[in-house]
Amino acid sequence: MELSYITTKDSGAVRTIALARAAQRNAQSQQMLDELMLAFDAAKADERVRVVILAGEGAHFSAGHDLKQAQAERANFTVEERWAYEELRYFDYSMRIWDFPKPTIAQVQGACVAGGFMLANMCDLVVASESAYFSDPVGHTLGAAATEVLIHPWVMGARKAKEFLFTGAKLSAQDAHAIGMVNQVTTDADLAEATMALAQQIAKAPPFGLRLVKKSINRTLDAQGLRNALSAHFDTHQLSHLSADFLSMRDKGLASAIQKNPEKAA
Repeated sequence: MELSYITTKDSGAVRTIALARAAQRNAQSQQMLDELMLAFDAAKADERVRVVILAGEGAHFSAGHDLKQAQAERANFTVEERWAYEELRYFDYSMRIWDFPKPTIAQVQGACVAGGFMLANMCDLVVASESAYFSDPVGHTLGAAATEVLIHPWVMGARKAKEFLFTGAKLSAQDAHAIGMVNQVTTDADLAEATMALAQQIAKAPPFGLRLVKKSINRTLDAQGLRNALSAHFDTHQLSHLSADFLSMRDKGLASAIQKNPEKAA
C-alpha cells in the first residue's frame, strides 16, 4: 500500500501508524486523513496485527486540521458541503478509530492541538512525553464550538473540559496524567520505547478477549450517552460555522489563526 502522508511499521504483533507531515507539524490534510483510514483498515484486516500505535513523526504529534488547505479549498463551502465533508473526515473517521476492534495507543509528543487532540483521544490509551501539551483553542482563534468530536468531557471530566475549552489554555502532559487523560508520561527520549513496551505487553493477550473487553467498555460509555452526545455536538459545531465571529475569521483567512498562534491550528 503506497501512502504519501502516513508511514507504517510492524514490530511483531504491533503496528505503528504515523502521521508523516513533520514539516507542517503533522497538520491533517484531506489526503492525510484519507490515508490514515486506509492504514487503519489494513491493520484491521491483518490478523497478524494485535495492537496499533498511532504516532506523529517529528517534534509534534499534530497541530490539528490543515487550515491552509481549508482556506484554499473549502472556505466558501455551502452548509451542505461543509457538513458532508466534516461528517465523513472528522466525525466518522474519528469514530472508526474509537470503534477499532483492536487496542490502540496514541504516542504523543509536542503539540497535540484541536484536531490532534481529537485524534489522540479516539485511542484507547495515551502515552505522552514530557514535551507534550494538549490544547483546543478554536473557541478563541476561530469562533468555533470546539472540535467536531467533543470527546473532552469524557476524557477530562466536565469541569476541566469547560476550563480547557473556555480559556483555550494548554494542558501539560503531567497535568493530563494527573486527571487520568494520559496513561503514562515519559522522557522524550524514552517515548517510543515506552509506548512499544506497553503495546507488546498488551499484544501478549488473546486478541478475541481483548476485542470483547474493549467492546464492553465502549458500550458502557455508550450506555452513559457518549455516542449520542458526540453526535449532538457535531450538529452544534456545524451551527458555529454560521456565526458572525467565524465568518469574520473566514473572511480574514482561516490560516491567520495559525500565524497568530503557530501551534494552535484547528
